[in-house]
Amino acid sequence: MEIKHTSLPGVAVLMPQRFGDARGWFSETWNAARMADVGLDLDFLQDNHSFSAMPGTLRGLHYQRPPRAQVKLVRCTRGAIFDVAVDIRKGSPTYGKWMGVELSAENGKQLLIPIGFLHGFVTRTTDCEVQYKCTDFYAPECDGSIRWDDPIIGIDWGLGDDQPVLSDKDAVAPLLAGFDSPFTWEGET
Repeated sequence: MEIKHTSLPGVAVLMPQRFGDARGWFSETWNAARMADVGLDLDFLQDNHSFSAMPGTLRGLHYQRPPRAQVKLVRCTRGAIFDVAVDIRKGSPTYGKWMGVELSAENGKQLLIPIGFLHGFVTRTTDCEVQYKCTDFYAPECDGSIRWDDPIIGIDWGLGDDQPVLSDKDAVAPLLAGFDSPFTWEGET
């Protein structure tokens, strides 16, 4: 598996190798032993699967605070999405910065999002399916969100003048200004 580190420390794009023949292809998307050998020693406890019928469906920006904070490994298994991570660790030199990558059934890429980052995605095609692994269980009392169109963060979702399809929760999420992040930068380089 190829691992590409991004401009945000800890956020990585994983590109599993595909082995194909006349029948199709096979890909190993996660192997705990092999990933531990390259420093990704993660215990995933929950798998999630979402379906979005319409292009322009935006889910995010979400986080889960301690003590139930989660690392996520996200992939798109049908269609295509633009997947985003935003650093919200107090004291981080990249606080409020974002990065995004297209994940699709075709390219097979996965985005690893560490604790201390917001996560969100927008669908690019109809009938998108997104699957992601989490290192902790969903805990509604620890669930939080920041507005998808926060002007401090300034994510270019590629929507042009179109408005996204949002959940009621995401439509009224607070802005980053005044947010007291429960995450602290640990000084990694």
